[in-house]
Amino acid sequence: MKRKKLPIGIQTFAEIRQEGHYYVDKTPHILRLIDEGKYYFLSRPRRFGKSLLLDTMAELFEGQRELFQGLHAERHWDWSQTYPVIRISFGRGVLRSRAELGQRIQLLLQESHERLGLEPPQQQNMADLFSQLIRRAQAASGQRVVVLIDEYDKPILDNITVPEVARQMRDALRNLYSVLKDEDAHIKFALLTGVSKFSKVSLFSGLNNLKDITVDARYSAICGYTDEDVDTVFAPELPGLDRDEIRRWYNGYNWTGTSVYNPFDLLLLFDMREFRPYWFETGTPTFLVDLLTQRQTFTPELGQWVTMDSLLSTFDVDEISSEALLFQSGYLTIDSQFKMGARTEYTLKYPNQEVEASLNGVLLQALTARSTETARQSGRLYRLLLANDFAGLRALFTAFFASIPNDWYRSNPIAQYEGYYASVFYSHFAALGLEIRLEDVTNHGRIDMTVLFNQNIYLFEFKVVELVPQGKALQQIKDRGYADKYRARGEPIHLIGVEFSREQRSVVGFEVETMNR
Repeated sequence: MKRKKLPIGIQTFAEIRQEGHYYVDKTPHILRLIDEGKYYFLSRPRRFGKSLLLDTMAELFEGQRELFQGLHAERHWDWSQTYPVIRISFGRGVLRSRAELGQRIQLLLQESHERLGLEPPQQQNMADLFSQLIRRAQAASGQRVVVLIDEYDKPILDNITVPEVARQMRDALRNLYSVLKDEDAHIKFALLTGVSKFSKVSLFSGLNNLKDITVDARYSAICGYTDEDVDTVFAPELPGLDRDEIRRWYNGYNWTGTSVYNPFDLLLLFDMREFRPYWFETGTPTFLVDLLTQRQTFTPELGQWVTMDSLLSTFDVDEISSEALLFQSGYLTIDSQFKMGARTEYTLKYPNQEVEASLNGVLLQALTARSTETARQSGRLYRLLLANDFAGLRALFTAFFASIPNDWYRSNPIAQYEGYYASVFYSHFAALGLEIRLEDVTNHGRIDMTVLFNQNIYLFEFKVVELVPQGKALQQIKDRGYADKYRARGEPIHLIGVEFSREQRSVVGFEVETMNR
């Protein structure tokens, strides 16, 4: 198969199709949406292909048949009908006040008038201008209107650390979106996309017919690339790359259906031919990290967080749940679901190695306020594990905890709770991208942390003591036979009991016992 151009950063469907770029056909999903409903909402993390999805829809409704040659829609769409399309995107720039947002909306609506060949009316408020645009577009074309809104929530999210401004943005956008309900008779189809799902009460008041397809299994792959896409569409790019590593690094995002890869990661991997956290590096989640540390989040819990469906959709300026923020921004994804009558319980996980290692790297810096030291620490930790140098491991962590300034301990509540030490310990290993199993279930209990590395198995148990080590951590591993689960692998098993002292703020016990093949 011949290699094609990689559509890195390209969100324009026409450019991709006309200039010979790779394209994964999403038109089966699009046609199903149009067939089955009218008003939709879709939340996906940044750089996941939402803008390209909307642009593809716009070209479809406008009847650009030549762009769809060879795609599913070419044979299954009525090309005799075209529809006026109103496209609104808040993706450009950062707006810092309600006045700036009002000016941007006025500009976007005026541009839509001009694109549809309509004369913009004289000064009106934004809701009236939007309403008139919809009605006049239908009158001019004789067809009901398609409304596509991209980055619907960006003006709010850009100001989320300034709640008063964020509330003003939310209220202004609610005024705009309320027009969709009032103009229902003139609308053929509407889709709003963004990163976050704000509660209907706060942002979509009255628009109760908006169908949320975010966790609809049928549309789990409406954005992103599946394993099948990688093996077929991108087959020419695979030689020279480890297929299992591609999957481990970048696959795993799931919204209750087919798992997908982030397109941004894969395209850059195929271009650079090197495994790196491309998506993570495009935006450091400073606000997220600050929130998690303020709330004393136990970092080992992040990879197996259990939450209810209501919490995943409860997001507003004044009510930001950690689960919703992590899930909607793409740092956690759905691992499994359990139906309980009218409710659903979700278990969340890291989608892949890129996210787990990168997020724990920045969390580790926040937990210790020593970014330079933690970077050096990771390199030493990896080398000590390769050598199974357990005396060196103990010295490493003892010195590391001792190096954290007393002033930092006093001014950071995160250091006062019992899970702090285990969080720091775990995040060191997770930041290396090692295979880690937390709360590892056995017939006799749960192992705090299991690390599988270099054909060795490391079983960790953590205890917090007052001043002196008590030996209870290692003894628990032995008494409960935690190693039995892994004996059949025929690999060396290292039992490691770690005890932390609140008073000394350090490791005071680090006992190791190795069981050979």
